[in-house]
Amino acid sequence: MSKRVLIIEDEPNIIEAISFILARDGWHVDSHSNGHDAVSVVQARAPDLVILDVMLPGRSGYEILTDLRAQPETRDLPVLMLTARGQARDRELAERAGASRFMTKPFSNADVIEALNALVVR
Repeated sequence: MSKRVLIIEDEPNIIEAISFILARDGWHVDSHSNGHDAVSVVQARAPDLVILDVMLPGRSGYEILTDLRAQPETRDLPVLMLTARGQARDRELAERAGASRFMTKPFSNADVIEALNALVVR
């Protein structure tokens, strides 16, 4: 059975790159590119894992994650947060919002695969 991931990211080149490496690793990949309705998209698609960008049009990844953690059906959903800014403050905000893991851009393909596989095993 393939693992299903939803990428919530607004940069097409990042969506394409992550989709390619994950599909090659056996993942079924969906993507969504705005923050306005991201929570309802996560609930509708029910992925095994979410890759969530911090800076999105409409709402921030932190706001989306806070909403996901407030819902019983998505409270324990593994979420890997991506950000172009890797300052300690960003990491703290991600942890406070409930991120399972935090990764800064640019990242290596191997790091993404390792992080996701570790998150679905837990």
